Amino acid sequence: MARTPSTMLPLGTRAPDFRLPDTDGALLGLDDFPDHKVVLVMFLCNHCPFVVHIRERLNELTAAWIDQGVGVIAINSNDADRYPEDSPAKMAEYKARFAFPYPYLFDATQEVALAYHAACTPDFFLFDESRRLIYRGQLDKSRPGNDVPVTGDDLEAAISAALNGWPPLDHQHPSLGCNIKWLDTNLVNYTPNYPTR
Repeated sequence: MARTPSTMLPLGTRAPDFRLPDTDGALLGLDDFPDHKVVLVMFLCNHCPFVVHIRERLNELTAAWIDQGVGVIAINSNDADRYPEDSPAKMAEYKARFAFPYPYLFDATQEVALAYHAACTPDFFLFDESRRLIYRGQLDKSRPGNDVPVTGDDLEAAISAALNGWPPLDHQHPSLGCNIKWLDTNLVNYTPNYPTR
């Protein structure tokens, strides 16, 4: 399977704003988490083996993080015409079947994915109370077929640091997954050229 790393958007970047439809049609965005000290924006999809690999553990982790006051939003930006498994109807089906504890939004124009320089699924972006980027990269070191357990250790450590008022983690590693399935019109706008840290 093709493997694409995340772009590692520079730390300190302000979270691009957005309003996108959830699987029930409600429009949601960062403004819906005004009192949350930390907000996690995740780029996911239904069919990617890398997302399927972490899905169960991610549900457990996000439910616990939400209970701790973390705002959590998932976004699917894939071209649903070419990849009907990632259509809004299938998103609603998946959210119900797997009991996602977070809202699952559809980015039909891919403008949000481009604004975040999202590259792959899964791709994680963690923002502080000023909505400045404090973590981006992998959930943990587990990948399909590498026999490393899915723990969520990397993102868990970043969230713990944020909730305790500690500095961002020094060592952050890119996520790895399937590339976002870009619309032809957006391929020219996608420039994954940020350095890793």
